[in-house]
Amino acid sequence: MRPFGRTGALVSELGFGCASFWGRSMFPEAQAIALVHQALELGISFFDTGASYGGGVAETRLGLALKGRDTSRLLIATKAGPEKISGKVVRDYSPDAIEASLARSRQRLGLETVPLFQLHGPEIAEMTDALFERLWQLRARGWYRWLGLNSFDQAPLDWAIASGRFDTVMLDYNVLRADRAALIGTAAGSGMAAIAGMPLAMGHIDRQAFKLRRPSDLWYLARGLAYPRHRADVVAGMRYGFLREVEGWSAAQAALTWVLANPEVSVAVVGTTRPEHLAELAMVPGRQLPEAVMARIAETQHRH
Repeated sequence: MRPFGRTGALVSELGFGCASFWGRSMFPEAQAIALVHQALELGISFFDTGASYGGGVAETRLGLALKGRDTSRLLIATKAGPEKISGKVVRDYSPDAIEASLARSRQRLGLETVPLFQLHGPEIAEMTDALFERLWQLRARGWYRWLGLNSFDQAPLDWAIASGRFDTVMLDYNVLRADRAALIGTAAGSGMAAIAGMPLAMGHIDRQAFKLRRPSDLWYLARGLAYPRHRADVVAGMRYGFLREVEGWSAAQAALTWVLANPEVSVAVVGTTRPEHLAELAMVPGRQLPEAVMARIAETQHRH
């Protein structure tokens, strides 16, 4: 367990991401719910989802998985901003849209109060004073407890950290994004909780995109090749092939351990549709990579 910024809460080092293929209707709901139950049994207390994932399917599934269970020690996080409407993703950060999205999220999740409510990928201009005024009203009503920002873009992250309006920041942090450590340090220094998204670098260090074993693998391959930055990561990940050769470790375990070696990271969120993969990653908290491996990672990062 680690401190969750200035909130006073503690969270498990490993969080479960209820998104991606897990939150799509083509992935069997029973399997999705079973993964959440497995995560709970493994001691995971942080679950991250969003209104846009699967057009609301992800939130609904997480709500079903938690129904009837004691959630008082869990930290459930969701997001608002983008929404999938008629198959298209629509961005709307107006106060009315954000309030309506949070209302739907509370219903889907079965929560009176959402512990962490995050703005999902906004531009600076979209984070208006009118929006924050509405957000403070919603918090006063008890609709959510803490406010966060989820972004992979530098400018909004810098703005959010400097603004003092957010309790948490979620950003991409992995061996391919070592430069994010500076942002994480700044956030932690101001009392914010830093949430590491994409800690496994989308599996690119283990060439997961090209291991086609099941329908979900085709979906992940398409996603990995759809954007220029992800295509570049496929190439960059090959430089870390040595992580597949560390005795006693899988490449995914090594990558996750590198992220958690940063004490200013509150929680690292991983997503998976395979029970054996989740069990493998749950063995990471408390472990340390050999110094020689950490040194080689640092050398590779410096060279490239």
